[in-house]
Amino acid sequence: MKNNFTAGGKTLSALLVGASVWMSPALLGMAPATAAAPVTGAVVGLPDFADLVDKVGPAVVNIRTTEVMKQGGRGEDLGDEEMQEFLRRFFGGAIPQPSPGGKAVPPGKGNPRGRRQAPEEPVQRGVGSGFILSADGYVMTNAHVVDGADEVFVTLTDKREFKAKVLGADARTDVAVLKIEGDRLPFLVMGDSDKIRVGEWVIAIGSPFNLENTVTAGIISAKQRDTGDYLALIQSDVAVNPGNSGGPLINMRGEVIGINSQIATLSGAYNGISFAVPIDEAIRVSEQLKKSGKVTRGRIGVQIGEVSREVAESLGLKSAQGAEVSLVEPGGPADKAGIKSGDIILKFNGATVTRSSDLPRLVGGTAIGSKATVTVWRKGAQIDLPVVVAELEGEKTAKASKGKGNKAEPEAEGKPNALGLVVSDLSAEKKKALGVGGGVMVESAEGVSARLQEGDVVLQLNNTEVKDAKQFNALVAKLDPKKPSVLLVRRGDATQFISLRPSATKEK
Repeated sequence: MKNNFTAGGKTLSALLVGASVWMSPALLGMAPATAAAPVTGAVVGLPDFADLVDKVGPAVVNIRTTEVMKQGGRGEDLGDEEMQEFLRRFFGGAIPQPSPGGKAVPPGKGNPRGRRQAPEEPVQRGVGSGFILSADGYVMTNAHVVDGADEVFVTLTDKREFKAKVLGADARTDVAVLKIEGDRLPFLVMGDSDKIRVGEWVIAIGSPFNLENTVTAGIISAKQRDTGDYLALIQSDVAVNPGNSGGPLINMRGEVIGINSQIATLSGAYNGISFAVPIDEAIRVSEQLKKSGKVTRGRIGVQIGEVSREVAESLGLKSAQGAEVSLVEPGGPADKAGIKSGDIILKFNGATVTRSSDLPRLVGGTAIGSKATVTVWRKGAQIDLPVVVAELEGEKTAKASKGKGNKAEPEAEGKPNALGLVVSDLSAEKKKALGVGGGVMVESAEGVSARLQEGDVVLQLNNTEVKDAKQFNALVAKLDPKKPSVLLVRRGDATQFISLRPSATKEK
């Protein structure tokens, strides 16, 4: 292919000829005329994903969930047109129609034409993705894909559809396990997320915007990306959009290395950054969900924070790493082990604590009742302390379908509010110890509030003082999701404002 560079409306070759200028090939950076071989660029081999997709595609599924809209529920006070608009906006256009056997409602407000209305009508709640773990019908997806659903349906690429049973879901890792009745089903092979490399090619398969079996490709952008969630995530530049949630992130060997879970976005759609749950952790969680429907995790009863460079230098640490203990639960495992406020936890059972967020993951994955060694930095020296790991309270069995004709169990109390927070009232003793008159304790944090930690105390929301959990949740329910909010948070002896922008990081 001939390349001519334009200058003043003329090509460079024309200008040179018109000026009768001779330049040596060496000056032009060209080979001598005697070397008449054509100049071609080196061919860089890019991957062809076609064979890979043919191999793994049949094991990726579409997940559709429905929710029963009960008479007297969310749409009780809406008029007919308002109800239709509500359903269009929040249920993707799946507008339920009253069944012939529904209850007859006289014409009037909300029913101008006197149509028959069903007291309970299932409507499509959402669409996500998943993948088959084994030939006998175990399916993995995200917990948020099936959260709150009354029925879950799994559709294969060959258009077979199964009603799925939710065996369990874990909100902390965003992993859920389903079971469909089938045999000899296509399934995927699990890889090793600890061995992934930044820059390697990966693909995602899922149902973005309900477009089933959509394939996108990219590279791993970062490993162990700390986003404030319970575990570090895999970052990639693979295009992931709403509906991709729960689908697999697959390497070039056809192995699943992650579950697509989140996107960083300002618009609600893909902005070039996506996150996946490492498959190693997801498999560990799934084994517990299969057995008991819930996940048990360890705890040692400390409140921790990051170690700043200034603190590290002052204490004689070589680098700013570890977890600073700001509070020890009286009578808890750490207290009994001799861990004190001001200690810097450097290792847990021999594993280095690089960031404070590493510690909850290490402790959480330790067997309940087992003995562990905590290495702390205290007064310029390392000390090893034995601690007995206790069970982290507050883990609830996931809401699960009980099969055809049966109702699901009622949702457990403590469901996250619109900011992703589960909070509880402060005891009188706690208020006295902190020197505050009100506030709420953070029991768990996710989504836009992921920067908060268990044990944080929320004292203020925007300009309103927080009194108790009931009042706080009522205030959150009234927030405008289009506007940023700030929380005044007490963590240990420090108090700071934390700005929350709901549109900054949305889950699919």
